[in-house]
Amino acid sequence: MSQALLTVNGIEVIYNHVILVLKGVSLTVPEGKIVALLGGNGAGKTTTLRAVSNLLKGERGEVTKGYIDYKGERIDKLTPADLVKRGVIQVMEGRHCFQHLSIEENLLTGAYTSNAGRAGILQDLEKVYAYFPRLKERRDSQSGYTSGGEQQMTAIGRALMARPKMILLDEPSMGLAPQLVEEIFEIVKALNGKEGVSFLLAEQNTNIALKYADYGYILENGRVVMDGEGSALAQNEDVKEFYLGFSSGGRRSFRDVKSYRRRKRWL
Repeated sequence: MSQALLTVNGIEVIYNHVILVLKGVSLTVPEGKIVALLGGNGAGKTTTLRAVSNLLKGERGEVTKGYIDYKGERIDKLTPADLVKRGVIQVMEGRHCFQHLSIEENLLTGAYTSNAGRAGILQDLEKVYAYFPRLKERRDSQSGYTSGGEQQMTAIGRALMARPKMILLDEPSMGLAPQLVEEIFEIVKALNGKEGVSFLLAEQNTNIALKYADYGYILENGRVVMDGEGSALAQNEDVKEFYLGFSSGGRRSFRDVKSYRRRKRWL
């Protein structure tokens, strides 16, 4: 068993002091693994990532119960900048590149907290280009005029420039053609295997996520309703019906399945 790199224990998240979004979410990301957060819109995937990276305050949200550990240290009170220095980097949903900067300038912004020196930063840049050859070809292009796939690659490459231990990846497949989605996930798998970067990724595309994830958690209405090895979830009949579309009855909620026993994963 790999040692736990990240532990989320029974967290509740409230927005605007009123709206309860997460209701006792618990999960673990082992060191060197890819863990997927799965579920539809509004399930709580993005909120979970923002709770880990401490970006909730910008959305008027806060963790009101539970705790989050990274390498055995409580991090739920740290600033996002402190987390970046510890190697926890979030790639936001929608990519959020600096559109007026070139691709290479975007990548270099990721090295802002690096202590590698000029030679080390240039070495990191070449490593990013090795994983994303298309970015090297378009390194001088203004980011705002590149394709969605290229912007997603830029966002992930920018995170790599900070030499992360863990990347929180939010909806990497959003708005991309299936072929590009496959390419992005292949690169994620390569970064995990060759660079030892752990991933916690939120993804609606359950099929592609379970193909590459070591472990998965399925969220509905702010709760974890199922979890397991990626390969086991992909073969689970309920998951097939609700999320992979292998059913003639249409998508339903887990609540409609009498045989399903909801696991209480909250405090």
